[in-house]
Amino acid sequence: MNRRTTAVRSTVAALIALSAGLALAGCSDSAEAKPKLQVSDAFMPVPTSDMAGGFLTVKNDSKTADKLTKVTSDLSDNVTIHETKNQKMQEVTSFDIPANGELDLERGGSHIMFMGLKTKPKQGEKVTIELHFEKADPVKVDLPVKEATYNPKHH
Repeated sequence: MNRRTTAVRSTVAALIALSAGLALAGCSDSAEAKPKLQVSDAFMPVPTSDMAGGFLTVKNDSKTADKLTKVTSDLSDNVTIHETKNQKMQEVTSFDIPANGELDLERGGSHIMFMGLKTKPKQGEKVTIELHFEKADPVKVDLPVKEATYNPKHH
């Protein structure tokens, strides 16, 4: 082999190594940027009108904070998120999910609101929703429909 061929091969090998390193670095950076979210304690009290509430907990097991920005469901074309302050319910555009923390949507507090229900789910059925976040991928969740007075105690 002449020196030129050796130099070209060395340069090509260096470029391949550099590209692989950048690709791996890019993967780890983007994976770190997406929060690790888990949903638990999901439920919907059986609706008594054409409106319903949804409740759940989103736990964030990462160092990256996120926001719940939207909820969608086949049950209603009008699904919003609300907070309750000073005994008044008001629609909000997002809920913060702190890094290494959680978002609790619970009775008497922040919650999901379904208006203009297409059908009235019965106790024992499940309603599928999709949670949309600022950073994390969407998450599908089944809300078991519970009795109208159901209110689990959080520990």
